[in-house]
Amino acid sequence: MKLDLRRRQVGSAVAPREPAGRVRLTLILGGLTAFGPLSLDMYLPGLPSLARDLGASAAQAQLTLTACLLGVACGQLVVGSLSDSLGRRLPLLLGLVTYAVCSLLCAITVSVPELIAARFLQGAAGGAGIVIARAVARDLYSGVALARFFGVLMLVNGSAPVLAPVIGGQLLRVGSWRTSFFALALIGGFLLVAAGLGLPETLPRERRRSGGLAPTLATYRRLLGDRQFVGYALCCGLAIGALFTYIAGSPFVLEGIYGLSPQGFSLVFATNAIGIVSAGQVSARLVARVGARRLLAAGLISAFVGGLALLVAVLAGAGLYGILPALFVVVSSGGLVMPNAIALALADQGAVAGSASALLGLCQFVIGALAAPLAGIAGPTTAVPMALVISTLTTGALICFVTMLRGRPAPGSRS
Repeated sequence: MKLDLRRRQVGSAVAPREPAGRVRLTLILGGLTAFGPLSLDMYLPGLPSLARDLGASAAQAQLTLTACLLGVACGQLVVGSLSDSLGRRLPLLLGLVTYAVCSLLCAITVSVPELIAARFLQGAAGGAGIVIARAVARDLYSGVALARFFGVLMLVNGSAPVLAPVIGGQLLRVGSWRTSFFALALIGGFLLVAAGLGLPETLPRERRRSGGLAPTLATYRRLLGDRQFVGYALCCGLAIGALFTYIAGSPFVLEGIYGLSPQGFSLVFATNAIGIVSAGQVSARLVARVGARRLLAAGLISAFVGGLALLVAVLAGAGLYGILPALFVVVSSGGLVMPNAIALALADQGAVAGSASALLGLCQFVIGALAAPLAGIAGPTTAVPMALVISTLTTGALICFVTMLRGRPAPGSRS
């Protein structure tokens, strides 16, 4: 089952030799990058029942989401640097084992503080899969091919937000919200086996960096001083922060305010996720001809327009059918923003791909963790906070692109 370690040059990419190996690589890396959506989305239909079961408010229940986001951010920061010095496989496999165990802990908690702690640990372990998947992709690909590969990953990665809430909604028919965490433990175990048998080491010993705190901090300082890297990281982080706000707020808004059932919410969530998958595939097909920078700009403009339309619809009292199209535009734009912003940010960072990927993840998940609780700050009676936060974040992402990146040459090869 292991991938053929022999590789051949394909344009600007260094890819596995055989087609079956490329498909397997895409599926494994897509599954690893799906840890975020899986951990966040599967229990969303049961979030209101979780709050009732544990005697928590909506804001307290959303803190379980915030804890997971912070855990993913911190986990990526630690594991990204370790993977540059120890290689990709060992930190990944340890992270997958820890993820499965922590998912079981989430399923058996009896109070909100316990669940918040377990979710933080679960997120930290899941961060290993996300950061190392991106680093492996950068080990193997560069330039336009890297942006194209990230676009293709959206097909696998994007299936997670399509399937996770649907599965979560159906699991509520046969069990409680705890069932979702048992399912996540099984998924973590499956990915552990898949990665252990099918993912080779992609960082040779001669390319690894010496460990230690001082070199790690020096690498992070250099990355934070790189205007282009920071610009792309902020564009991506703010846009993804808007998506996390939608993830955190939509169960209470769509179920609590607009009266959708958990299954109806799952259908809406899946429809929006299909939009982000489709946009990712469009990006993969067009990036060689249009360029990653232009596709990123198009995604940021779409997100801005969708966020503004959402705020107007909520303030005008347009109802469910007024906000759903705007939410679809906001979510779908992520399929253009994420693969291209990540590829552009990593283009010149091949020697420190793990650390650079970690900072990208830290930016995304910290912004998401700070923004997500604001969606329910006024309680389950109004959608204004969610709409206002989403609109602010999408506007900020576009401003970052215009002020920090417009007019500057694209990093790496012409992408």
